[in-house]
Amino acid sequence: MTETPFSDRPPARDGKTGAPDSAAPSAPSAPPREAARRSAFPSSPGARAFRRRVFPEATAAEWSDWRWQLRARIRSLDGLERVFRLTEDERAAVARHKGGLPVGITPYYASLMGADDPAEPLRRTHIPVGQEYLRLPGESDDPLGEDPASAVPGLVHRYPDRALFLATGTCSTYCRYCTRSRMVGQTGGEQQISARHWERAFAYIEATPQIRDVLVSGGDPLTLSDDKLDYLLGRLRAIPHVEFIRIGTKVPLVLPMRITRALTRMLRKHHPLWMSVHCTHPAELTLEATEALTRLADAGLPLGAQTVLLKGINDHVETLRTLYRELLRRRVRPYYLLQCDPITGSGQFRTPVETGLDLIDGLRGHLTGYAVPQYIIDAPGGGGKVALVPDHIEGRDGDDLLLRNFEGRIYRYPDPGGRIGAEKPRS
Repeated sequence: MTETPFSDRPPARDGKTGAPDSAAPSAPSAPPREAARRSAFPSSPGARAFRRRVFPEATAAEWSDWRWQLRARIRSLDGLERVFRLTEDERAAVARHKGGLPVGITPYYASLMGADDPAEPLRRTHIPVGQEYLRLPGESDDPLGEDPASAVPGLVHRYPDRALFLATGTCSTYCRYCTRSRMVGQTGGEQQISARHWERAFAYIEATPQIRDVLVSGGDPLTLSDDKLDYLLGRLRAIPHVEFIRIGTKVPLVLPMRITRALTRMLRKHHPLWMSVHCTHPAELTLEATEALTRLADAGLPLGAQTVLLKGINDHVETLRTLYRELLRRRVRPYYLLQCDPITGSGQFRTPVETGLDLIDGLRGHLTGYAVPQYIIDAPGGGGKVALVPDHIEGRDGDDLLLRNFEGRIYRYPDPGGRIGAEKPRS
């Protein structure tokens, strides 16, 4: 397959990136070679150069095949050293790893990382270091209490009207701060969640009419084949009281070529269908990721972004302003900024809570409200999500509530009979 020449540019006003849509109903029939060209997934110049340098045996067609990307994942010390100049700390951490949360990086995603810079943000989130083996006070393997809240294996029912359906234990890449590091990528077979687990989960949902909303997660459900995902979504859609189905995934950013025309055609069948995309840093918003997000948006999926706040990676207001502005331009609405869960070994990534509040304060007024997410702590022990907001109430003056705006100026709001703010002394 010949690579299609796409330029690196932001999406146009209509969300298109320049990739023709061979699935458009009004498109005329095209000769086979032209149809193949239209369906080809775009590849940026940087990715092409990386392929030729590090994976010279791979053809352009293989590089654009998501199945090849999964098979060729970097999963060993030798594989990492083929791409990266590792530090002694990284090398030792990889060598001592056992159990779940293995190393796993798609070649495409590796092409975005700093080969010689261990502090580069995307590299830091995916290559282990020695700190990963330190267990700090308050950390645990299941900090959110998902296992005790599992009605049946693979189905977490914590909120009255919502259930979390863990469809697979496989991810295309493994983030070192993963909340489910206890279960994903386990040695002996990543697909440890079986069809028997699925059927028990379906039966529980069918017998529990208060469940109206099902979040399909894992692992990453978009690592499933189209047929399996179609079956899963179809079974959920057939349950009369299930009104909403959501998919949680990082695939559009780490394995964007998975978003094929066939996949989006299949997903259209199961509307209303929503998707939460896990996005970490502006460096992920490449030409390829833009194409994947555009295909999903064009298929009618409302897209939201969840970002985990990570120390030294995205805990700067300018980084988040850029990330959220660029996501919104790609028709992805920032939804959650998540405080990093106290998973075992995650201390290197966690910021103080005040950092998150300061960041939200620095976003308000500088970005459209659509681009400002909620700042969330998922309460340890199974308490669920708790939203935190900066305190903009400065106090009261008689019947006036004193408010601080994004510029730090104080404004009065008439609030006769109100009591909020009375406890704060006027400065």
